[in-house]
Formats: sequence, C-alpha cells, structure tokens
Amino acid sequence: MTDVNPPMGTPQPAALSLALLFGLIQRWGLLAAALLSWSQPFGAPAFAAETMAQTGAVMTLAVNKSQTLRVGRPIGKMALGSDKIADIVPVSATSVYVLGKAAGATNLSIFDRAGGLIAVVDVVVTPDADSLKRKLAELLPTEAVGVSIASDSLILEGQVSSAAAAERVAAIAQVFAPGKIINAMRVGSPQQVLLEVRFAEMTRSTVKALGLSSIRYSTGAGNDSLGIFPPGNTTRDVFTGSFAFGNLQFQLDALEQQGLVRTLAQPNLIALSGENAYFLAGGEFPIPVASNQVGGITTVTIEFKQFGVSLTFTPTVLEDGLINLVVAPEVSQLDPSAGITLSQINIPGLRVRRARTTLELRDGQAFAMAGLIQSDFQDTVRQIPLLGRLPIFGTLFRSSDYDRTERELVMMVTPRIVRPVAPGALVTPLDRVREPGDFDFFLNGRWEKRVPLPKLPTTPPGGIDGDAGPIVR
Repeated sequence: MTDVNPPMGTPQPAALSLALLFGLIQRWGLLAAALLSWSQPFGAPAFAAETMAQTGAVMTLAVNKSQTLRVGRPIGKMALGSDKIADIVPVSATSVYVLGKAAGATNLSIFDRAGGLIAVVDVVVTPDADSLKRKLAELLPTEAVGVSIASDSLILEGQVSSAAAAERVAAIAQVFAPGKIINAMRVGSPQQVLLEVRFAEMTRSTVKALGLSSIRYSTGAGNDSLGIFPPGNTTRDVFTGSFAFGNLQFQLDALEQQGLVRTLAQPNLIALSGENAYFLAGGEFPIPVASNQVGGITTVTIEFKQFGVSLTFTPTVLEDGLINLVVAPEVSQLDPSAGITLSQINIPGLRVRRARTTLELRDGQAFAMAGLIQSDFQDTVRQIPLLGRLPIFGTLFRSSDYDRTERELVMMVTPRIVRPVAPGALVTPLDRVREPGDFDFFLNGRWEKRVPLPKLPTTPPGGIDGDAGPIVR
C-alpha cells in the first residue's frame, strides 16, 4: 500500500472536524442570544450587560432592566435572597439572567454541581435614573437638571429657571420613583411680578323737576287764606317763582341738575412669584360694637373698618413667561347716605367696588378683569286729587320730577416681570419738587421750586426704569 498524501490545499479530516465544531458553536451562540433577547421584558435592552461573578462583587441594575452574570464553572444551584427585588433565569451552564423588579438590595449565592460555593454577589436594584434623564432632556431641554442615585431614591439637583419648572421636574420624577424623590434643585433667580391695576369709574346724574309747590287763595278779609300744598321734594335746592291771578296765588318750582363724578385709582404692587401681597391706601373709621352685659350694663367696644384702595394678589410665574394671577382689587369710600344712627352716634356706610378672580397673562399684557354698566331711573308725579287729572288745566295742579343715574366701571390689570435695579435709577416725586428759598417764597410768591430730573443711568430691560409714584405736574 502506498500512502497517498492529499494534494496541496485539500483540507485534512481533522481540520474539517474543527471547522464543523466552530460552526455549530457559532450557530448555537446566536440562537442562545436570540432566546435571551426574546425572554427579556418589554423596554429592556436587546443585549444585557455582562458581569463576572466573584464573592464580594456588586451588581447594580435599574428597575425593569437586566444584566447577565457569568461564572467560571458550571452552575448546579442558585439561591436568591428576595424574589420581590430581583428575578433570575438560567441561560446556560455558566451564565444567569438577572432582572431588577423593585428598588432595594439582596444577594445571589451560586453553587457548582458538587455543592461548592462559587460566589456570593450583591444585587442592588435602583430607580431608572437613565430613563429619567432622557425624559427630562426630551420634555425640558433648556433646564440643567442632574439626576443621581442614593440607595433606593433619586436626587434631583441643578439649577432651573423657575419654581414652576422645578415642580414639573419633580412631578415627572415621581413616575420613575414614587415617593422616593429628594429635591435639591435651585431656582436660578427669584422672579418678581409688578401688578398694575387701574380703577376707572364715571357716574353721570341728571335731575329734572317742574311743577307747582303751593296754591293759595286769599279771602281778602285780613290775612285769612286757604292753601293747598302738594307734597314737594324738600331735599333739593330748586328755583322758585310765584305769580297770582286776582286772589289766587301760585308758587312754581323748577330744577334741572346734571353732574359728573370721575374716579381713577392706579395701585401698583410687586410680589415674589408664589407669595401673597397686600396693599391699602386709605384709612379706618370706628364702629361701636355692643359687648355682653355685665350687671345690667352694656359695654361698648370700638372696632375699626378699613376703606380706601386695596389690592391683594398672588402671582405665579409659569413656563414661557406666562403669569398666573389670583387678584382681588377693591375701592371703597365712606357713604353717609348708607349709614345708620345708634344712640345719637352716626355710623357711615361704605360704597364698595370689589372683584376677585384668577387669570393668566403674559408679561406686559393687559386684561379688563371686571366691568359694570348700570343705569338707574326714578320719576315721581305729585298732584292734587281730581284737579291734577284734568286734561289741560291739570298741569297747574301737578309737580313732576325724575332722577337718572348712569354708572360705568372698569378694572384693568397688567402684570410685568421685573428685577431690582440700582438705587439711582429710581426717581420719586420729591426729586423734581423742592422747597423754595426765602427769596422765591417771600418775593416771588413761589410755594415750590422745580428742578430738572437727574439723568438716569442706562439699565437693561426688565427692571423699573423711570419714575416711581404719582407724577406731580
């Protein structure tokens, strides 16, 4: 027999067996990876990270995320401390699939087929900080928020633009770790809101009266006379005239009155975002209040009631410069006609215009938050019975008058986001009006001295640039 060597380039039988073995291993490896990917829960990555098992090692994974743990020799048995925190699934003889179920810590003990201990691994399951970071970057890309892990809690840190943005970040984080959020965020700069409110009210009144106030017939014998007096309006000053036909005397009253009342108030108030602010320009008047009787004697205490121009509001700066306002303006003044008298003590009433509402505006926008159009009409006809009903001559025995009052009221609000400025940038009414000297006061008769306004420094927009308070003209 002759040994025939295989030709050059022809694979040897041993090489063929080795290539076939490597092909089978590659195919079985791909199949195992596919089964591992299929067995993962929804939302887990396609290929889990791998960790080599050794005693004292710590495996950290997020909730609903997984990792693969590999050991150096075949696994015979595994023991998990708490199946509520993590779950394990054998993948091969030397690897195990670990899935995080809830935030917490446990340990995993791995034994070989002979019962020997291979390794004890600490498994720490934390909230999913990476998913929270991606969600914050998607929803709030302009906010610099950092997320870190502390045990089973998430720490939010960094600087946000507003308190509303911080609340939104905390609300999103609660979805990933309910009740396990530590808020360490800072608001970049406190936002202050200036609220400008305008009360504009106009009242027009018209009063007209015409008629006889008295009819007198003189008998001619001394001072004897017979008088007929229709009930007249004695509360108004009227023009009175009299004329006579023989012994018959008439007194005529006529009145035409028109009036206009104009009220304007402009309170301005600054408050920090999220804080309450209150403003009152007016006064207080006393009201006697009866207390409990002691020994048959009633004691009287005094309480004070406020009146004037008041403003209460709470601003909250939201995203994109939107301002939420809870505003309650009020204008009140003393009204003696609505008062009462108790024990010879006159207590005046109050005429109040009040509103309370919630609205949202952007910086510099204005809203007419409340308005009123009111028209009152009252007429009165006074006449002598029977005589006042005559077709033509009845006019001589009648007195007619009417009152008409029209009232218009509007309340407008304008919020502005402001920031502090240098003290020299603010001008008060005292800066343009000074006390006169002796020469101007005694010789020139001037009671004030006007001075030019100081040159204001240039300030960037956002602050209060200009005069503060009323403009003295």
